[in-house]
Amino acid sequence: MRTQRFYFMVKFVPKEANLALLIGRCIKIMHGFIRKHQIQGLGVSLPAWSDESIGNVIAFIYSNEEALNNLRQQSYFKDMQECGFFKISEIEAVPDGCNEVRFKRNQSIAKIFVGETRRRLKRLKKRALARGEVFNPNKSPEPKEREAFHRIAMSSDGSQQEYLLHIQKVMVGKQFEPKFNSYGFATNEQLNGTVPDLSDLVETI
Repeated sequence: MRTQRFYFMVKFVPKEANLALLIGRCIKIMHGFIRKHQIQGLGVSLPAWSDESIGNVIAFIYSNEEALNNLRQQSYFKDMQECGFFKISEIEAVPDGCNEVRFKRNQSIAKIFVGETRRRLKRLKKRALARGEVFNPNKSPEPKEREAFHRIAMSSDGSQQEYLLHIQKVMVGKQFEPKFNSYGFATNEQLNGTVPDLSDLVETI
């Protein structure tokens, strides 16, 4: 039996918005909220996603309507709505018959980029030297063809460092248990949660 889920959507109003940055800010608010309240199973959906763009809408999905409403009431969302930068929907029940989709964080994508590769080789060299070994890296294989992905810009309060989440979208045939990381996404391995495909509802906000 499917568990009833609820959602609210946030739409970014400015036409020239930095979508990767705004989505990152929203996820950062959610990240802090679920850590503070020890919430598990709250997922993120990106209903306006296309191959060309991550889209100007983010949705939060959870089985507990009250907890979702508390997230919706966070001051960042309220302030951005009052300034006219965000449109925020009411809490709604996920409609019956929605397809399921998996938004997953794929960290292996970062490895195909030069900067990340350089940092990784530097770490490996340091470890090899610490073990007294000669560092002789294998030549990097040709990058594989990959499905479309988009980046989300994040920053850490603790280390003040900025980093990117590389996200891919996968259509799936059934609902999986809501197992997500603390950013609300599935991963390549252990966490394979799905969220409803809300793309047909984007125009309702």
